[in-house]
Amino acid sequence: MELTQSYFDLRWHLDPVSASQAGVTAYDDRFGRFSPDALKPHLAALRSLTAALEEAEPDDLNAEIDNTALLNDARVVLYRYEKECPQAKNPELWLSHLLSGLHVLLVRRDRRPEARARALAGRLADVKPFLDDARAGLTEPVGLFADTARQVLVGAAPLVREAAAAAQELEMPASVSAAAETALAALASFGRDLDRWANGDNRFAVGEEAFNFHLHYEHAVRDTAPELWRYGHRLVEELQADLVARASRLGSKSWPDLITKLRADHPPAGDLVAAYAREMERARRFVEEQKLVRVPDGPLDVIPTPDFLRPLIPFAAYDAPGAYSEDRTGWFYVTPPDPALPHGDQEARLRDHCVYELAATALHEGYPGHHLHFLTGQAQQSDVRRLIWTPLTVEGWALYCEDMMAEQGFYRGDEEQLFQRLHLLWRAVRIMLDVGLHTRGMMFEQGVDMLVTHLHVDRANAEAEVRRYCSTPTYQMSYAVGRRELLALRDAFRAARGSAYSLRSFHDAVLAYGGLPVSLIRWGLGLSE
Repeated sequence: MELTQSYFDLRWHLDPVSASQAGVTAYDDRFGRFSPDALKPHLAALRSLTAALEEAEPDDLNAEIDNTALLNDARVVLYRYEKECPQAKNPELWLSHLLSGLHVLLVRRDRRPEARARALAGRLADVKPFLDDARAGLTEPVGLFADTARQVLVGAAPLVREAAAAAQELEMPASVSAAAETALAALASFGRDLDRWANGDNRFAVGEEAFNFHLHYEHAVRDTAPELWRYGHRLVEELQADLVARASRLGSKSWPDLITKLRADHPPAGDLVAAYAREMERARRFVEEQKLVRVPDGPLDVIPTPDFLRPLIPFAAYDAPGAYSEDRTGWFYVTPPDPALPHGDQEARLRDHCVYELAATALHEGYPGHHLHFLTGQAQQSDVRRLIWTPLTVEGWALYCEDMMAEQGFYRGDEEQLFQRLHLLWRAVRIMLDVGLHTRGMMFEQGVDMLVTHLHVDRANAEAEVRRYCSTPTYQMSYAVGRRELLALRDAFRAARGSAYSLRSFHDAVLAYGGLPVSLIRWGLGLSE
């Protein structure tokens, strides 16, 4: 317990924005520092903690599982900062830290007004020192990442102004205004650096050794990159054949043509947010009525994406409450098309909100997907299970739920099921992109071509997707591989329980581990592979 607390204290010192997002308020008035000099003492302390965790002797199985998860998390953090060094290569990492640090204070309603105002004023004053530290840290900026950061920077000025307006409500307006102007000037100067860096080196791949390290320690899977490459190919072929058969049953010889035709059926812009809200509520009621899993307390609000976030969220996104936040509200942001756009451009954006895919999106993000998963995990007594998670489990759970809800009869008609399988094909292609971009020499444009070819994604949207994949190695494979692991775990759980098995008992057993790797859940449930 003492080592666990020491680990998270160090984590909050290193990354104050993560503390704010978790609902820990003591670090709300500053940003982190990730230049070599700033990181040095943190990483030395982390190495000492890692050594102590390796020598720890847990009292029971649950404590041993938590200690393993904590130790692996520490190893991943050390590896990331010491070997991969995204802080030296990726300007977008720095900008996202900055914007997230202001955003969380603006949207979360679990601070007193005066505390929120002081925190916003403190972070505004820290923008310039933080960006100065960024320049010291960005010794190997990658051109692709710098270009992505230029796009992220579009949302920075509106966010700073909104933060300043909120802080001025209770802080000294003159000092906040001065801090905001200094912050805006610092961001403009950083933008000029991004322009220069955007023409630089484009070696974004982490390589097979680092990729396999993350597979083993972050996600706790046995697969290596080549094995996942082969699995991705098999899954893509299987799903493409399935889509052909489903399209044929719907009277079409071509599933891409059918998808294109069906996308013309979408809510009008003015009803887009309400349409998602209706599907979220339908999914929640279905989970409760079918008794698939306990629905925890904590509302999920479906709202238009705030203006300052729209450059970062072109379609939709989920924002979970913090583990220690008194505000248990989750938010699902929906970005309607800009009414100032030409009618054709608005129509193109609305096609990505087809009525036949709203159901799968709602259950993936809400019930029984991310919102239910995070709330259930954050209700656990173990700090490790409240705070440490792998996308293999979190994204795998949400994708597993898309299949499971089909098994239980949630989808209305063949069209909705067709889009659910299209979503699964998208995640299968992501395995190939993730492995290909980071271990097999696949270039950015080749990744974009793969999305356009396999999924017929608009090229501009495909470019935005692949930019993210380039900066998040092993995240994108997590959806489909996590689904595979959970389905295999369910089979083992059913075989072990026999006549006592129920779907609800499996879900309750899995969710008790929060977002820990599936292999650790299997260990805890006593199910050998």
